[in-house]
Amino acid sequence: MEVLLSFLVGGLFAVGVYLMLRPHLIQFLIGFLVVGNAANLLIFTAGRLGSQFPPLVPPGGELLEPIANPLPQALILTAIVIGFGLAAFGIVLFFRAQQELGTLNGEAMPEQFETAPLPSLVDEPQTPQERVPA
Repeated sequence: MEVLLSFLVGGLFAVGVYLMLRPHLIQFLIGFLVVGNAANLLIFTAGRLGSQFPPLVPPGGELLEPIANPLPQALILTAIVIGFGLAAFGIVLFFRAQQELGTLNGEAMPEQFETAPLPSLVDEPQTPQERVPA
């Protein structure tokens, strides 16, 4: 079972990286999500699928039933929530880029930007005559 999941993780990583190298931003986002799911599956597989080894055993205690390892489950749950937040942010960001630039092609985006000078964040220093006393 673990060998099968290892090949599945490798395949998911390959597909995700391939999609992330595509110029279209939606394909990049889908590839990012596939790589995230592959990482979750890798953590799950590395956390021992069987329940032969409990995470904690009380001193002198005896286990009556198999116990799952909770650490990989907690890490995966956290990664799923963070991945969902990043996906939502990416969708909104790409929607806004589509509205402003008219394209989601990453290679065509630099051509859409105007070469206008950026506004200065710091005001230009005033001469002593222009300063107003506070």
